Amino acid sequence: MQFLRSTFIALSHNRPLRRFFEQSRVGTRLNARFIAGMQPEDALRVAEAVNRQGIAVTLDSLGESVTSPTEAHRAADIYHHLLDSIAERSLDANISVKLTQMGLKLSPDLAESIVENLAQHARSTRSFVRIDMEDSRLTQVTLDVVRRVHAHAGLRGAVGIVIQAYLYRSQADVEQLLADGIRIRLCKGAYSEPPEVAFPRKTEVDAHFLRLAKMLVDSPIYHALATHDETLIDKVKAYAKEAAIDPSHFEFQMLYGVRRDLQRRLVSEGYRVRVYVPFGSEWYPYFMRRLAERPANVIFLARNFFRS
Repeated sequence: MQFLRSTFIALSHNRPLRRFFEQSRVGTRLNARFIAGMQPEDALRVAEAVNRQGIAVTLDSLGESVTSPTEAHRAADIYHHLLDSIAERSLDANISVKLTQMGLKLSPDLAESIVENLAQHARSTRSFVRIDMEDSRLTQVTLDVVRRVHAHAGLRGAVGIVIQAYLYRSQADVEQLLADGIRIRLCKGAYSEPPEVAFPRKTEVDAHFLRLAKMLVDSPIYHALATHDETLIDKVKAYAKEAAIDPSHFEFQMLYGVRRDLQRRLVSEGYRVRVYVPFGSEWYPYFMRRLAERPANVIFLARNFFRS
């Protein structure tokens, strides 16, 4: 499993392979399970269908590490369009944004300015912006940007962040974010990190995830727990029940196309569920990280690919 994870993460950085898959029919057939489509309208149609099942949505326009301010603003324009469409269609949805797609590597000030504008737009449309976490080299700057934007007058509660349970530092980060009143999406983590900064074994990551999840559901703030691990989900549910925490106080988050059965079951049990719906032509790195995160998806994809 660890070998497969490392292999897929390495492949996610392979530019020739990325060009081939993103421009080929083979790639289109492969990504259809996990990607809502190439255009915003594709994702909005999926959001409407998912909402009809009683499940909320996070919309993600795929892309990262832009090479010019023009590209960063063009990426932001897609999110401004999504926020308007969410309001116009009365969708139970918000947006998820990567700072490198907003120009972080070009200029942290540029990325922060773009995120602040998105948060203001989200506030005006009664929506919400979640800032995705990328690899550990960007953890501190991402935290700093989110904390500053959240501290702006009128933007408290309009912007949140992702914390990755496999990083040693995450408990201290959670404690600081809770003190600031910032909403958190907790996930395990999908990047290749050295043992100096991240737990190397799954059992350690799972234990850290559960410890942080308990901190979040104990908090008065509404948080999200992103995992498909049914054992962890059951442990969170048991803890919440024992602590008399209402199921509406937090939500479970899952990926589009993964464990639809579990999503529906949680909704039937009274839990809030949100599905992360990605779209766009720059899907290859995301797709490879999903395979790295859950290698069992490889077997699923191969079976369905050769059937079709």
